[in-house]
Amino acid sequence: MKAAAIATTLLAAGLALSACKGSSSRHTLLQNKGSDTLVNVAQAWAETYRTVRPEVAVAVSGGGSGTGIAALINGTVDLANASREITPSEAAEIRKSRGADPVQHVVARDAIVIYVHKSNPVKRVTFAQLACIYGEGGACGTWTSVGVEVPSCPGQEIIRISRQSNSGTHEYFREAVLGQNGDLKLGSRDMQGSKDVVDIVAKTPCAIGYSGLGYLIDQVRTVCVSKSEDAPCVEPSKASAADRNYPLSRALYIYTVGEPKAEVAAYLGWIKSEAGQRIVEQSGFVAVR
Repeated sequence: MKAAAIATTLLAAGLALSACKGSSSRHTLLQNKGSDTLVNVAQAWAETYRTVRPEVAVAVSGGGSGTGIAALINGTVDLANASREITPSEAAEIRKSRGADPVQHVVARDAIVIYVHKSNPVKRVTFAQLACIYGEGGACGTWTSVGVEVPSCPGQEIIRISRQSNSGTHEYFREAVLGQNGDLKLGSRDMQGSKDVVDIVAKTPCAIGYSGLGYLIDQVRTVCVSKSEDAPCVEPSKASAADRNYPLSRALYIYTVGEPKAEVAAYLGWIKSEAGQRIVEQSGFVAVR
């Protein structure tokens, strides 16, 4: 009887262990990396999705659009977040290293907003003025050169706040304002994250910076933007980003290698669903639905 009882106990333990292994094997970890513009909404997606599908975890990290795409090339992520389109050379590297084409998924819309300090009286800025401030060879080094005087700004020097070069926001802003072959001039303060740009502008009366609409805070002002002196000046907003009237509106993307399958496809489907797009709106961006 005792031997039988022991045998029964061991059998039950074995079945329990087997069940645990089966449960463990059904858990999935998705790796998601890239754009700092998207990192906050991506984290919110991941946290909410865990309540929808507890067996699926999504690990989210930033580092910039270029960093995410590089991780997609070397096969260390399932999804790469990007605030710019993938380049032809990056697509070619993915085909070479992964054996399939990258697939673009539009997951939100955004506006690159020109931020200034609360005390800055500037109301409007044109692409030509932005190029004069940020572009290589641009001569606008003081606020008086663009027609305003900023209180508590010593010497009226414009302090340029930018993003690091592997940022999709950096690339989009450079190409939109300066053209495909234009370069930003040296000497700006290059921030690692979108939030960092807005935070430093809030503390620096002389500063100007560009960042996503979702990072707007009460401590800064936004500036109306026009493509030229004769073009209408459009305020950055969800509405002007959605209808693309704002000159610096853009799409935000997730890239996969080939058409997504299994859990990756399910996760992207949920992101594009009403529930996922509600999080986009709550995060300050524009839903694509």
